[in-house]
Amino acid sequence: MKNFIAFITALLLFGGNAMASETLSIQQQAIVKAAAFAAIGNQNKLKSALAEGLDADITLNDFKEILVQAYAYCGFPRSINALTTLMQLETERGNSDVQGKLPASKPEGTALEYGAKNQTKLVGAEVKGQLFEFAPAIDEYLKAHLFGDIFSRDNIDWQTRELATIAMLAAREGVDDQLQAHINIGKYNGLTDAQVSQILEIVSAAKAQDVIFGFGKENPYGQYFIGKSYLQPITTENGVPMFNVSFEPRCRNNWHIHHNGGQILLVTQGRGWYQEWGKPARALKVGDVVNIPPETKHWHGAAKDSWFTHIAVEVPSKDGSNEWLEPVTDDVYDKLEWK
Repeated sequence: MKNFIAFITALLLFGGNAMASETLSIQQQAIVKAAAFAAIGNQNKLKSALAEGLDADITLNDFKEILVQAYAYCGFPRSINALTTLMQLETERGNSDVQGKLPASKPEGTALEYGAKNQTKLVGAEVKGQLFEFAPAIDEYLKAHLFGDIFSRDNIDWQTRELATIAMLAAREGVDDQLQAHINIGKYNGLTDAQVSQILEIVSAAKAQDVIFGFGKENPYGQYFIGKSYLQPITTENGVPMFNVSFEPRCRNNWHIHHNGGQILLVTQGRGWYQEWGKPARALKVGDVVNIPPETKHWHGAAKDSWFTHIAVEVPSKDGSNEWLEPVTDDVYDKLEWK
C-alpha cells in the first residue's frame, strides 16, 4: 500500500492539478458533510446535510449513489442507516425532490475486466503491490466489486465519488494510508489542493460536533479566547464541575491562572496545545491528561489545522477563582509545530 501511495504522489508532482485554487461549490460542500456524517453515524446531522444538499439541487439519486457507496468504506450498517435517513427525509419533504438520472447499462464483459480498466483509469496506472500478491482475493474484490460494480455506475462522476470517499475516510480513525491514497486519486481526477483542504476542514468540524457530552453553545467567556470555542456543562454536582470544551482550529484561550484550585484536562478529540509560563508547549492528542496545578500561569487550545476537544475538570477548592491575563499572540502561537 505504501508503494502505491508513493507512486500516486510522484504522479501528481509531475502532472496534476496542483496549481488550481478553486474551492468547493455549495453542492460539493453538502456532499462532503453528508458523507462525513454518514461515516460517523450521526443521523441528525446527516439529515440536515442531506436537506441542505437537496435544497441546493442535488438530486435524490445522486445522494442514493453516495450513501450506497458508503458501505464500501464504512460498512453496511452505516450505509443502510444513512439511506434510511434519506428515505425518511424524502417522505417528510413530500417526495418532491428531483429524482435525477439513473446509471447507464454496465459495460460489456465481466465486472472484473471492466473494473480493472476503471481502476487503472481512476488511478492513472495499473495498480500492483505486495499486498495484492499476498492476498489476491482482496485485489479481485476491489477490481470486480468496488471499481466494477460501483464505479461503473455513471450517474455521478469519479471526482464526486472521490470527494465523498475522502470525506468518509477522513471521518474515520486508523485509515490514514487509505485516506492519503484517495486524496491523491481525487487530485488526479481534478480536485485541487484548496478543495482537498476544504474537505478536511469540513470533516474536522463535523467530527468536532459529534461529541459524546454534546457540542454546547458558543463559549460565554469568548472574550478571553482568540477564535471560537464552545462550552457544554457536564455536571456541577458533588463540588466537581466538569465541562466539555471544543476549540475551532487555531482557537486558544488567554494566559490564565487558577487560584486556590487547579484543573484537569482530558483530551477526547482532535489535536491541541498546553503550555505553562516559561516552559515549552506540549502537543496534545486524544487520551492525553493534563494536570494543572493551582497558581500556574498557562494556556491551552487547538492546533492550527485541527478542531480540539477536552473535558475540563475543576479541582474542588475553597475560594477558587480564575485570573485571565494577556492573549497568546500569533507570534508565539505560529512558531508551534504539531508533530
